[in-house]
This record gives sequence, C-alpha cells and structure tokens, in this order.
Amino acid sequence: MKWSAKVRAIIACFGLVCCFTGFSARLAYLQVDQHEKFERLAAEKHVKKQPIFAGRGEIRDVNGELLATNEPLSTVVADGSVIAAGKAEPEEIAALLADLLKIPKSELTSKIDTQRKYVVLKRSVPEAETAAITKRFEEFQARTKKPVRGIFFEPDTRRVYPNNEVLCHVLGFMGQKQPEGADEPERMGVEGIERSMDKWLRGYDGFRYIERDRTGKEIVPYRGQERSARDGYDVRLTIDMRLQHIVETELEELYKKYRPEFTTAIMMDPRTGRILAMANRPCFDPNDLSRGKNKEGKSVEIPPQKMKNCAVINIVEPGSVFKIVPVSAALNDKLVTLDTMIGCEGGHWNYGGKILKDHGGGDHPDLSVFDVIVHSSNIGSAKLAMRLGEQRFYEYVRNFGFGERTGINLPGEVAGIVHSPKSSGWNKLTIARMPMGQGVCVTPIQMVTAMSVIANGGKLMMPQIVDSVVDKDGASIVHFDPVPLRQVVGPRATAELRSALKEVVSKKGTAFAATIPGYTAGGKTGTAQIAKPGGGGYYDNRFVTSFVGFFPANDPQIVCLVMVDDAKAAENLNYGGLIAGPAFSRIGEQAAHYLNLPPDAPTDPQPAPQAIAKLTKSDR
Repeated sequence: MKWSAKVRAIIACFGLVCCFTGFSARLAYLQVDQHEKFERLAAEKHVKKQPIFAGRGEIRDVNGELLATNEPLSTVVADGSVIAAGKAEPEEIAALLADLLKIPKSELTSKIDTQRKYVVLKRSVPEAETAAITKRFEEFQARTKKPVRGIFFEPDTRRVYPNNEVLCHVLGFMGQKQPEGADEPERMGVEGIERSMDKWLRGYDGFRYIERDRTGKEIVPYRGQERSARDGYDVRLTIDMRLQHIVETELEELYKKYRPEFTTAIMMDPRTGRILAMANRPCFDPNDLSRGKNKEGKSVEIPPQKMKNCAVINIVEPGSVFKIVPVSAALNDKLVTLDTMIGCEGGHWNYGGKILKDHGGGDHPDLSVFDVIVHSSNIGSAKLAMRLGEQRFYEYVRNFGFGERTGINLPGEVAGIVHSPKSSGWNKLTIARMPMGQGVCVTPIQMVTAMSVIANGGKLMMPQIVDSVVDKDGASIVHFDPVPLRQVVGPRATAELRSALKEVVSKKGTAFAATIPGYTAGGKTGTAQIAKPGGGGYYDNRFVTSFVGFFPANDPQIVCLVMVDDAKAAENLNYGGLIAGPAFSRIGEQAAHYLNLPPDAPTDPQPAPQAIAKLTKSDR
C-alpha cells in the first residue's frame, strides 16, 4: 500500500514529536528528579572542601622570649584525575619531583599514575622546596609546552623550639592521634606545657568550599561556603629564660662531671609560688625526637623514660632536707625554743632495737635545737618528732604538702609516698626514721615548695609555671594569680628556723660550699642512701645528694633546689654539701646579679680546707 506524501509527512512529524517528547521527559527526569544526585557528582568532581588550618599558639617566657612557634610548611598533594587529563605524563612529573621530595621516581609514578583525586606525596615540605618545585614546573612548561597540572600545595606547619634542649621537659612536644572516622590525624600536645595547655594553644580549624576547572585551578568567583579558622592563644610562662640558662649550664656541668642517673634544679619565688627556672638532665631535643645524648654527650636513641620531667615525676627519699619539718613543727607548737637542749646520746641511740647514728652530733651528747639543724642531727630531729607525737608529726608532714600533688600546671605529677600512723606502712621505727628523710618519698617540686614555706613566713603556695594566656594582640584571656593553699606554721617559727638555716651555710654548718659571695643565704643539705629494690635495705655507696636554700636570707626572694641522683663520686665527697652545694652557690651568685639584688654580706673566700673536711662527715 502506497502512502501519499501527506501521510508520510504526518507520520514523520508524529515520530519527531514522540522522539522529542521522550527527550524532554528524560531531560525533565534528569533536571528535576535526579537533580540532587548529579549536583553531588558534579561537586565531587569539581568542588572540594578545603580545610583552613588554625595556627597553634606560641609559648613565651615571662619577658616575651619565644620558646615554641610554628614554621610554615606545605603538604604536596596530587590529583590523579587532573594529571590524567593534562599533557604532562605521570613519569615526567615524577622525574621533576623525585630529587626535590627525596622520593624514588618509581614510587612517585605509582602514586600519581592513578585516577585517585587526593594522594599525599609528602608532608612537611619547607617553603624553599615548594618554591623550587614551582620554578621547575615553569621551566618544564617553557621547554616542552606541557603545563603540569594536578600537583597542589596545602598549607601546613611544624612546631619549632628555638632553644632546642633548653626547657625541653617543661615545654614538652607534639604528637598525633587518629580520631575515629576522621581522614587526617589530629595534632596534640603530648608532654609538658604543650599537653597541659593544649586546649588554649590548639585553636579551631576552619574550611572553605572551592571549585576547580578542568586544569585543577580554583575558580575564585565560585568560592562557596567558608568558616574562618581561629588561631590558638599564646601561653606565657613564669619562666625567666636568663635564669633558665644559668640553671641549665650548671646542671650540664654537674651531669658531665658526676654522671648521675638524673639531676634536677628548680628555682621558685617563695612569695608567689612562681617557678622561675626548672631543668633536668638527661635532656632531649624536642625538634628531633629520634635522637638524644648520653652521659658522655654522644647521640643515642632517646628512651621514653629520658623524656620525663624528673622535677615533678621522680620520687626519692629526701634525706636531711626533710629535717625542716620536725624542727619547724616543734617550734610552731612551742614545744621547744632554739635554745632547748636535746639529748643526742653521744651520737649513737638504740631505739626500737636499731641503732640510729648521728654523724654531725657524734661529739656532742647534747645539742640545742639550733645546733640540731646546723649540725644536721638525726637523733635530735627524731626526738623533736617524738615530742610532737606520731599523729601530730604526720599532720605537719601533710600540711607541708608531702603525700599530695602540688597542683603545678604540668602533666604527670605524682603525689609521693607518706604513710599514715594508722597504715601498715608505719611501724615503730617510722617516727625515728621519717624526721631524717627516710621512709618517705617526695618529688623535687614538693621539696622546693616546702622550703618556700620556711622562706615566706609559713604559707604553702601552689607552684605556678603559667603566667597567662593571651591573644595575638597581647590582650589577657586568663591570668594565673598566686594561690596560697594554707598557713602551715607561723611567722615566728619560720623566722627562728631561718636563723638556724643561715648558719648551715657557714663554716659551722654542713653547707659552707653553698655560700653565695656577697649575699646571705640559708638552706639545708640532704644525703640520702638509695633504697634497694624490693625492700632490701639501702646501698652503702649510692646516694641522692641535694641542697635546697634561699637568698637573701633576711628577705628571701629566691628558693633554689639542686638534686643529684647517684653521683659517681668518691664516698668521702658524696654529700649534698659538696655535690649540690657548690652548684647552688654558682646559680645563686649569677641569679642575684641578674636580678640586681643588693649585696647584704661581705664576699667570703673559697671554703677553707678544714670546712670542707667537716662537710665530709656531718651531712648524713
């Protein structure tokens, strides 16, 4: 059957109408019903959520000296889909990058020869290297007429500590953790101030949505939703870096000379509790956590225990330094005066079936309370504690802050060990041993805080190492004021005890080597035998030697502790007055000059030989 031309035209028109109707229906389906799906696919291909990283706050000392800051870096990222669409081959791009990124060409090629849209090639790339990469790409394009596409630089930073090992245990260092469900690891402070003040330092990241063209370049006019980052706040410490360098230098000399297990020094303002310097040896460089130094100064791998802040974490038996507790307590309760005579049993006292020896009082059957301190009498200290009674003595020990954390704003602080008279750790010998610093374990920070009680008139101050939190303009966000915790003893008792502690730092006492030329000083030596593991008694030739003192003695403005654990010294020289005392003297002299403290005593010559000889038999 033949159709007329008119019929054929009608059929053709009808067919075209049906065809375009189908196309229109399909278009409506894609544009309306499937709009969100294809919008999402387009966004995934061209739109990217770009993080805006917050800058971490800086750490500075009390005078504004920079202690921790951020070095700008970049993360080199490849977009394989853009590279594949470009003219430059993956092998060519890998060849351009290999030597600058210090990554083998074959490894780079395998990373970028893919359709993956986000591949990290290398993190923490310095700005100089990213500039060199950009220049090389430009030279390659000029030579080959092939533009390099798909290689991007994302902003990043690296934490930098300009003073390297100095103050390392206080500042701490940075680490990473992988939050559940997150694509990228989260940076966080691991130790020190970086950890304890992390919530102030870290800030908050922002983001922006950007759209790229087919070459991978951002189309700035199409930039979408954006949330600005909020940089972290700066933290200002109470540390004075000039004093810190003085302390660090002296500790380094002690560490090299005596090769101890550890040595610690802390300098505090007794009136406010502000820590002016804190250092430990051994130390490490927080800029390079893979390397450290041993006792001979050679580079070695850093064991984790070497990174701990011994000033707040290590516990030791304090030895004779602890005698300030029973003496000040007995004076405060008016059980004795400085002139009260104490029977020291000729230097040998059988108590509880054990002999308690008295090195300093061996030639004196009786000593005044004043001389109990000056000559560091073990028997005299024990008898003063007995006058107080077990419970009252224990209460004073706790009031001085022993057996509890001081509250200093540093992580990892331990409470030490103080047994109660009602506990199994207290026996009939404890009342005779604890007053001389045995049977009790303390931290260095507790010891310097306790001496500050004597120096400031009887108040226990919370040690402060953070001065304030400030914004980038220097405006204060938080300020940490002095925190007096309690009145431990009265001003009268502390003034009397200070007069005796001044005599300790004289030719009559156990710490003549701690004399500060031109300045009066007071303090107490300590030489404690190191306990054997498992309760097996004490080593005969291993000691924790220490000196904690204050100056100027008539108006104490500085308290300083020097502690040395297991110094490798001759036994007749292994005493707090001879190991730690001279370091205290050198630290005190330099600190007094830096602080412009007016001299209040005549400059004394070096310790006389007879005084040194006396120190070798009167400190334990």
